[in-house]
Amino acid sequence: MTDGRPQPALTLDRVNKIYRPKGKPPVRAVVELSLAMNRGEIVALLGSSGCGKTSTLRMIAGFEPVTAGSIRLAGRDIHQLPPARRHVAMAFEGYSLYPPLTVRDNIAFALKAKRLARDEVARRVQEVAHLLDIEDVLERYPSSISGGQQQRASLGRALIREADLHLLDEPMGQLEPQLRALLRGRIKHFIKERGLTVILVTHDQTEANALADRIAVMENGVLQQFAEPASLRQRPANLFTGTFIGEPPMNVLEADVAVTERELRFHLADGVTLGYPHTAFEQAACAALLRRGRVVLGIRPHAVRLAPTGAPARVEVNQWLGDQSHVAATFAGSMLVTVEHRRVPMAPGDVIGVAFAPEDLHVFDIDSGAAIVHGRRAA
Repeated sequence: MTDGRPQPALTLDRVNKIYRPKGKPPVRAVVELSLAMNRGEIVALLGSSGCGKTSTLRMIAGFEPVTAGSIRLAGRDIHQLPPARRHVAMAFEGYSLYPPLTVRDNIAFALKAKRLARDEVARRVQEVAHLLDIEDVLERYPSSISGGQQQRASLGRALIREADLHLLDEPMGQLEPQLRALLRGRIKHFIKERGLTVILVTHDQTEANALADRIAVMENGVLQQFAEPASLRQRPANLFTGTFIGEPPMNVLEADVAVTERELRFHLADGVTLGYPHTAFEQAACAALLRRGRVVLGIRPHAVRLAPTGAPARVEVNQWLGDQSHVAATFAGSMLVTVEHRRVPMAPGDVIGVAFAPEDLHVFDIDSGAAIVHGRRAA
């Protein structure tokens, strides 16, 4: 029985992966991972090396056994099925092309196995080759083309297949930035036009933001947050997500919270105090802050405002990057980075004033890292 709502295309329910290397302690690569994605959705698994994203992808594909938990795809439990019976297409980071076959035959392999008409196979191969800009290497063999071309051929072989789920493992890691930017738009259009359901593994935030409808941020095998890209940036669930998402990273400052008759105050190191009227925060947000006492403030570099009457900071570095200035300054015992979309006449040693609008503040619990307040609202 269902409640009438669409059922998820893929569900991971408390999935665990433990590696047991001989003579070494067990390694928990994935810990109690639960998430559900919709049909036609693109989800990115995002995290640093060793966070568990590739282990998750390989368990879904069937190349790694699940230690505990279950995986359900298109209404079927698949975690105990062999890879060939899961109806999953995968583009490997390591390409995995068939050396004796041309690029054309590698891409067409799954279609020929289904005995599609020759003209239909040729049309679809040409379409995906044009998409990935590899038309000129279709008659060559994998050993005679570049790593980037091999990666695109592997991606084309996965995208051309009819499957319940497409898995893309770092699909553009070997490509130069200009080509990567072009293909991101093409690939997303291709996926959406055909209603494919896709999981993308990447460590590249730009790629995840450009392609994914939702992003699952992982660290140490644990899902930190699963949300739309804008929500990850504007309402991070915890300090890890707040500092991991965004470039340059979020500035963080420890502070003691106090209240006076007129203000809510954050007391930082070196005697720096930030004061805001009570009306700057909603009542629930104020109460949540006061219950903690000591917190971590987060402020994104683009939200740091230069103000002559602001709190003092001493410039350490001023970098002009062609379209914006990144200024790093010592502030309240920490390093604070601000981004300005113009050249700023500042030299190392200059004292500047900085200010943070209350709507731009993110406040986290100092012990657990959980978000307490985003701007004016309690988390």
